[in-house]
Parts: sequence; structure tokens; C-alpha cells
Amino acid sequence: MTPAIATLTQQQVVDLLPPRPHDSHKGMFGTVTVIGGASGMVGAALLAARAALKLGAGCVHVGLLAEAAPIVDFIEPELMLHWLKARNESRHYDDTQPHDKSILSSNVLVLGCGMGRSRTAQQILHDALNYPATLVLDADALNLIAQYVGLRRLLTLRAAPVILTPHPGEAARLLSCSTQEVQADRLAAVTKLASTFSCSVVLKGANSLCVTHDKRHFANPTGNPGMSAPGMGDVLAGMIAAFIAQGLNADDALLLAVYLHGAAGDALAKHSAVGMTASELTDQARRLLNIWISHS
Repeated sequence: MTPAIATLTQQQVVDLLPPRPHDSHKGMFGTVTVIGGASGMVGAALLAARAALKLGAGCVHVGLLAEAAPIVDFIEPELMLHWLKARNESRHYDDTQPHDKSILSSNVLVLGCGMGRSRTAQQILHDALNYPATLVLDADALNLIAQYVGLRRLLTLRAAPVILTPHPGEAARLLSCSTQEVQADRLAAVTKLASTFSCSVVLKGANSLCVTHDKRHFANPTGNPGMSAPGMGDVLAGMIAAFIAQGLNADDALLLAVYLHGAAGDALAKHSAVGMTASELTDQARRLLNIWISHS
């Protein structure tokens, strides 16, 4: 039976984020850790972390895998950067030797943004799948799960919430099919992903499809072709994590972030549909969210 699909609306998502009390402090709004940024891809992790910061997370750490990782983000110095030292890459992956878990101590972890598929990346993802925090898995975290049976098994056995954020190519790898097959029946693909991995899922693309952990299906009406630009998925992952850190459950955080992400792109497309960047989308999303909150 074909599942019923509801269309997300601004009214539906705007009230999901609770108001901040007058005596707020940063400790009330959670901690996000973004893990990724292998050599040549540090920007992906920073884009996700900046989005988490600007969409309201109380504290944001960034674990970077690059050998020459920066020690500070001069654009957003509020971020706390850490270098995750590489293991001996010549040694076979050994899931009995845990990585330093101190970087995992957060309310929500974002893994995969520019992470690569090294032995170190595999080990960190293995450790994270055993850690009882909410996970947002994107990009290479999804590719590693598609590649290694042991990681797939850990994902399906988790009790804590997980959100998967694949584009059609990543979804195809997870489902062992072609991208064309995913695109030919996107609803079937996202439904199978949610069922197979017992996760909340957004299948990105035009009219992104979301499936919540309790099997509700939503289509997102926001977004436009101008968002076909590098880093947009990293920003979405950071936004989802920010809302989880602030107390939303994984499903509500997913729906709010997906709708807001597209709405921010629509606002930018009014004057810069060509050449839109992920960095400016983050700022536009913050602006829109604050407008929505002030008018609710």
C-alpha cells in the first residue's frame, strides 16, 4: 500500500522550536559535535558546524581529520576545533581498538561531512554508532555504511535516534541499486531506507521526501534549482543537529530543518538564483527563523 504523504507547511514547523526563557544560558541549548573534514574537505565540516552555531546550538565542536587541520575558524571563532589524529592507515580496520571517545561527548553528532573513507574515519564512525547520542549521518558516513557490513549492523541495532540525509547517489549505494532506480521511485526508496535502518530519513533533491521514525511521510515544497551548489547538504546536516541540541526530537528537528533550508534558498533565489552559496544560505536561514519566531 502506498503511504500517505503530507506536504510540510511553515505553520506546521514554525511552532516546533520552543521559546527561550528570559534567564537563558548556552548550557541550555545543547552541544553539537561535527566530525569530518579530511584533507581537502575541511570546508564541509566547517559549513556544517557554522550552520549548527548560527541556528542556535549552545556549543559546537568540530573534529577534523585533515593532517594540516586549522586550529581556529577565523570566520566563526566561536567554534572549538580539534584534530583527530590518524591511525596507522596500513593496518587493517580493527573494531576492537576504540578511538578516543572524548570528541563524541555531545547531545548530537554529525558525521560524514568531508570525512573521507580512511581507516580512521571507519573507526570513528564505529565508535559513534556505539555511543548513545543522536546521530546525523551524511555524505561519507553513509558511503562507509553502504560499504561495510559491520557498520550497517551497528546502525540497525542502535537504540538512540539516527537521521540519514542521503542524496540519490548515496541512497542508491545504501540500497545496492542504481541512482536511476532511486529517482524512478523516490517514495519507495526513502521508505525502504527508513525501514531497513530503523532511522528517520530525508531523501534530498527536488521536493525532498522525509520519513520519520514512526513512519510518517512528508514532501517538502520549498527549495529551488539555485541550491544545486557545494555545501548545501553540509548546512542541512548542521541545521538538523542545532535543533536537536535545543531539545527537539529527531523527527521534529528533521522536518523544521528541511523546510527552513529550502525556504532560505527560495528567499535567496529572488536575487541570486545563479551563484547561490551554502554560506549565505546559513545566514538567510537564521534570518528567516528569527522572523518566524517573532511573528508566531
